[in-house]
Amino acid sequence: MLSSLYKTKRLRLIFVVYWVLLTYIVAALVWWFIALNTQNHQMVEYEALQLKKDAPSYANDIQRITGIEKRKTIQYIGEGSTFLFFILVGGVFIFRAVRRQLRNTQQQQNFMMAITHELKTPIAITKLNLETLQKRKLEESQQQKLIQNTIQETNRLNTLCNNMLLASQIEAGGYSTTTEDTNFSELVEECVHDYNIRFPQRQINTTIATDIFMNGDRLLLQMAVNNLLDNAIKYSPKELPITITLSQQQGQIKLSVKDEGKGISNEEKKKVFDKYYRTGNAATKGARGTGLGLYLTKKIAQQHNAIILLDDNIPNGSNFTIIFQSR
Repeated sequence: MLSSLYKTKRLRLIFVVYWVLLTYIVAALVWWFIALNTQNHQMVEYEALQLKKDAPSYANDIQRITGIEKRKTIQYIGEGSTFLFFILVGGVFIFRAVRRQLRNTQQQQNFMMAITHELKTPIAITKLNLETLQKRKLEESQQQKLIQNTIQETNRLNTLCNNMLLASQIEAGGYSTTTEDTNFSELVEECVHDYNIRFPQRQINTTIATDIFMNGDRLLLQMAVNNLLDNAIKYSPKELPITITLSQQQGQIKLSVKDEGKGISNEEKKKVFDKYYRTGNAATKGARGTGLGLYLTKKIAQQHNAIILLDDNIPNGSNFTIIFQSR
């Protein structure tokens, strides 16, 4: 964390020094043009004074000297403009590169803070539950409750590790997609059933067409569905329902997950699929998460030649839809 902060400060310092130097270079270029043009004009005036006005060739000599002055002025303007163009293009390129690096560094810092919390919380809860089971004699119902809670936190930790591992493999190009004939309807129903067990207090409404088959990587498809469900649960009130719909029509398979939370602003809709990005202030928000879920979901959709869309759920909330091409 300290090294990341040091790196950010160093990048900002380099950024400031670069713009100071760029300003100096542009100012020097302008000064160079003014100085050369002034010198050129003075040389023309000096040569004109050396001419004899009563000489027969005086008019031609003045015209020749004036032509030389104009050509040199055009030359200075052309060279100066070329240098200025490349300097400004380089400045814009470096500005964007440094700004992107600063943004990535900030997102990575936020990710490290989030991942630390995400890892420590389920580990601490699991450890506490196991120590309670070990040291105390509890009733059967209490034991089952603690065991269920421990399994839930273990599943949460497993999902987090899978997301991190898959993100790394995708970035490195090391994940090879396996294609198999999958009953997508059953897969979605299994995901919903799992979430009903993990979050019995949440209402998940389903409209799932039966026997929808598709070719794809079952593990990745399951992860995509789980990520959308997890996102809906995190960012919507506990008392409001979540709706998941699966349908097939006109050669397309549509998976839709709707929540009734606060929704996502139009500005953030373009960013929610970016790696590490989380809506709002990532350092202070209360909802858990690492900013990998929607990023991976988009990558998974792309690997299955599908598109993912984000729309408003009227009147409140968000609607994520993945559209696959059916066989």
